[in-house]
Parts: sequence; C-alpha cells; structure tokens
Amino acid sequence: MTMPSAIYVRLPNWIGDVCMSLPSLHALLDTQLPVVVCARPWAKDLLAGYRLEGFVEMKGRWREDRAAVQQHKKKAQHAHPRGLLLPDSLSSAMVFKFAGVPSAGYRDDGRSLILRWPIGKPPEHLHAVQSWHYVTAQALKRWNLPVRPLPSNRKLGLRLAGRHGTEAMQAVDAAGLEPGRFILIAPTATGLHRGKVKVWPQFDALTRRLQERGHVVAMCPPPAEAEAARRNAPTAVCLPPLKLGAFATLTQLAALVVCNDSGVSHLAAAAHARQLTLFGVTQRERTGPWSDVAVCLGAMHAWPTLEQAEQQVLDLLPENIER
Repeated sequence: MTMPSAIYVRLPNWIGDVCMSLPSLHALLDTQLPVVVCARPWAKDLLAGYRLEGFVEMKGRWREDRAAVQQHKKKAQHAHPRGLLLPDSLSSAMVFKFAGVPSAGYRDDGRSLILRWPIGKPPEHLHAVQSWHYVTAQALKRWNLPVRPLPSNRKLGLRLAGRHGTEAMQAVDAAGLEPGRFILIAPTATGLHRGKVKVWPQFDALTRRLQERGHVVAMCPPPAEAEAARRNAPTAVCLPPLKLGAFATLTQLAALVVCNDSGVSHLAAAAHARQLTLFGVTQRERTGPWSDVAVCLGAMHAWPTLEQAEQQVLDLLPENIER
C-alpha cells in the first residue's frame, strides 16, 4: 500500500464530541504525517495550540464542504491522502468520497459502499472517547501506520495556545475575580435529549446558597445562551462570552466547575479542570466527562437534589478557597 501523503480527519459537529475525539487526533498526529482537520468553524480556535497541516471549515452543506476539501487537497498537492471520518453520517462520507479522499469510518447510515475502509463497530458498548479511538486505531492499522494506545489516565490532553491564557486572564481581571477563588457554573445546555431538557433546575437556588456561604459564583455563557443563563442564575457574576480556547482556560482558573452534561463538561475535562457534572436525562457511562478529576452526580431519569449538589460542591472545593 502506498504511504499516505496526509490524513484528512472529519471531526464531529458538537463541542463536547470534538473534545472527546482529542485522543484520536493525538493518535493521528503521532504518525508524523501531515494532518488536516475538517470541522465546524468554531473548532479552529479550540485547536489553535496544535500543529496542523491545515484546517478546512465544514459548513454542513455537503457540496460546499466537498469543494472546500477538494480545493485544499489540490493546493497542498497531496497525491495520496487518506481520510478518517469520526461522524457516522452519510453526508460526511460523501464529502470525502467526491473530494477524492479515500476514507475509513464506521460502516453506518448506508455508507459502506462509499468508504474505502468500512469498519464494523465493536460489539461492546463503549464510551464515546473509546469508540472514536477504536475506529481511529483500526484505520491506522489498515494503513500500516503506528497506533498510539488510548491513555489509561482518562485525560483528553487539550493543547492550549498561549493567547488562550491571556484572553481568559483578561476576562477574570475585568470581572474582579481571583484565579482559584471562584466557582464557575454553566446553567444552560442546548437542545433536548429524547424530548427532555438537559438543564438541572436548581442552579439559581444552588448559586444563592453558595453565595450565602461567602463563595463567588460566576458564569460565562455563549451569546446564544446568555439570556437563559441569566434567567437560570440571575445573581451569578456574568462574564462576557469567550472563544472556546479561552473558555477552556477559564475552567482551569476556577476552583470548581459545576455544569450539566453538556459541552462545558467536556471542555472542562479537556482542560483537566476540577468539575462536578450533574445528570438527569443522559447516560454518564456513554457521554460523561472523560477525566480523572471529574465527579458525576445523578443518573438518567434522576436529577440530584439541591442538598446533594450543595454538599458535593462543598466537598470538592479546595481547602484554601475563601469562604
């Protein structure tokens, strides 16, 4: 088999999923081949700390996305590219197929005939991190390339750029916060899961109880969720929105992150920040934070009570935080 000249990887479409696919990206980079990331535009800032051959923005319209990949391949003069598809969708396979990038991915959504290397899903039920790493490892083996094993320490290992730290510190200073002396909450979560809201309903009450104990509670919602965040926790300090890399750094600057099973949980896990993730409608075994410093509370169909969440927060706070 001809040695690949580059690897084009299509990352998932959601923030949390991109975070959970980082071990797969690391495995590709370890091959020492040029790696081109194809992902939604917002992922470019999150991955600014990586040395990539290129970043191709995916808009979710397969003809435009196909043209963008094809244009990059032509300009970079990659004669023998390989493609890895982490999403299971037919459209993602069509983008690479018609851009001239032979690809590997899970045989799903009726796309087996489009993939050059269709891969069957493992029989056991895996966490999303493990599932994406599995298909990555199988693709690399088919291409006769070395495979980086999934680290056993449950660390996603996000590589942050220097400017991310600068931007986060500027936001903390402007809000009058002190690193390590505030609790960062994320009282929103986009979309529904099987028709159910993914937001724990007690963020306002928890915020007020923590404030009564002398803790500073802050939040930094994206523009589209700012109104909902203020409604769900009106007394919390509200920072202006940050790009994803700076927000990931912000989670490191907080004493603790308290969030739903959402993109924030996975950003905090990617940054290896101390966090408490609250569950009530999703399966934490499948989509919970991949981190050895994350604590999960609640279960599918069973939100934690206010008292349970408050006690867990107090147990997780560092001893030296002001109270």
